[in-house]
Amino acid sequence: QVQLVESGGGLVQAGGSLRLSCAASGRTFSSDRMGWFRQAPGKGREFVAAIAWSGGMTLYGDTVKGRFTISRDNAKNTVYLQMNSLKPEDTAIYYCAADTKHRTNWVYTGAYDYWGQGTQVTVSS
Repeated sequence: QVQLVESGGGLVQAGGSLRLSCAASGRTFSSDRMGWFRQAPGKGREFVAAIAWSGGMTLYGDTVKGRFTISRDNAKNTVYLQMNSLKPEDTAIYYCAADTKHRTNWVYTGAYDYWGQGTQVTVSS
């Protein structure tokens, strides 16, 4: 059974940092693109960041560019999201996802086959 399990969420003050992890099991994702999305209450799921299988290419949403960093450790089948300079508008449930079909679109939710259950991030002002 394929599973993506996020961890590392929590409550942090504005300006603070959090590091999210996404551990994969049931399948090796070392050759797949991995992504992070988020969903705030009453809003759609928003693209945050994605990383190619080798880690050599990354893409970020405009709202997080320069503050968040995505990385991966293929030996551990884990992807990370380092979030710095957090703002109240970053409050959301954060999901990791995997694209196993090597699609060309990196930001569309439909381009990902597997999803985690999400981890809550709350940034207080």
